Amino acid sequence: MKAVRIFVLLAMLFLFPPFSLAGAVMFENASEARLANGLKVIMLENHQAPIVSFQVWYRVGAADETTGKTGLANMVERMMFKSLGPMSAQEFIQTIRRMGGKASGTASHDYTCYCDTLAANRIGVAIDFEAQRMRSLTVRDRDFRLEKMVVRQERRMRIDDNPKSYLLEQLYAAAFQSEPYHWPAMGWTDDLRRLTIADVRAFYSKYYHPANAFIVVTGDFERKELLARLEQTFGKIAPGEPAPTFLIEDPPQQGERIASIRRPGQVGRMVVAWHVPNLQSTDSYALEVIKALLASGKSSRFYDDLIRQGAEVLEISAHYDLTSKNPGLFSISASFLQEKKPEEVQKAICDELELLKTNPPSPMELKKAKNQLEASFVFKNESIISMASKLAEYEIAFDWTSISAYIPSIRSVTAQDVSRVAAKYFTEQNLTVGVATPPPPPVTTGENP
Repeated sequence: MKAVRIFVLLAMLFLFPPFSLAGAVMFENASEARLANGLKVIMLENHQAPIVSFQVWYRVGAADETTGKTGLANMVERMMFKSLGPMSAQEFIQTIRRMGGKASGTASHDYTCYCDTLAANRIGVAIDFEAQRMRSLTVRDRDFRLEKMVVRQERRMRIDDNPKSYLLEQLYAAAFQSEPYHWPAMGWTDDLRRLTIADVRAFYSKYYHPANAFIVVTGDFERKELLARLEQTFGKIAPGEPAPTFLIEDPPQQGERIASIRRPGQVGRMVVAWHVPNLQSTDSYALEVIKALLASGKSSRFYDDLIRQGAEVLEISAHYDLTSKNPGLFSISASFLQEKKPEEVQKAICDELELLKTNPPSPMELKKAKNQLEASFVFKNESIISMASKLAEYEIAFDWTSISAYIPSIRSVTAQDVSRVAAKYFTEQNLTVGVATPPPPPVTTGENP
């Protein structure tokens, strides 16, 4: 099997040569400006096709909610597609579709975003509507009651009835005690039931204004013309007051935490996770490399040792969010056969991490992981939509200009960095484990009914 791994490593080195040039030029023409009211505009011109992506990002998400009012950011985002001034959001979406474009919105823990992609010569339609969305929201009682029902049903389908999602929700609730990542972006079931129209209006009034937002535009536009149009629309909106932000951090864990779940299923599931920093720490780039070393492709350590050779798990993946607003988790998810003991699976995963601490990756293996990350960075940001989203994610986490540091920072990670960072964060004291296993079969007495 080692010969197979070496062959795949060599193939990866040739198939994915360094992407430093492509990565360096992707965002080099990005710039920013401020409207008269202080609203930041991030722009990246790309004239290869007559298309533009116009995105408005609000610095508010589930992390800005309070206990007992979870799910509010998601509810407000959904209501923004209901009643809005002269043109309703549904009329706007239909207009965009008739033009061959697309309009969407999303709310996460860290942000709320509205994205409109359409022909470049119709960008005014998106600008006018998004400006309207920022300054006026009409919430009708019927729409609100209906949307509450939809959200609660959606939560049942996407989380309560989904073993993987439910396990992740329970893991985060155990890993974070005080931090707002403790609760799901969709909100707890009882909190959703308690939300009121007054809650929606107050949340909108507090966060939906220029002082708490920024605009990202990518594609085929002229900077001077765009800024003039934005000044006529968004520039006339009162700036508002910046919403207060508080970084609530849990104290360091004092030992392993376990979230154990019993529910019917065909396989067992496990998630192991550790508290780690985001891109504001240089260790974050070593964590990116570790993620690639462990679980990127069929030449990765997990696939080779835990699936192909060891048959410890059925599937396994690693997740790390470099651009989370607050420090998050490095997590590893796996599914396994029912006859497999969870403690055996956990040991197999942790043994792989111990190898990283004591045996740094070879130059060939490290190079392959870096090439994969660079290739992914370039290929995933080829479209004007993904370019805008990536700039915005960096702006939310730290500053959009820090995006230029990604490839140089990945390239600077050494094998010793990998071992040092693995030893620093992947400890038993810092570990949270989520396990979902089917309940044991009912005991039968053998008596006839």
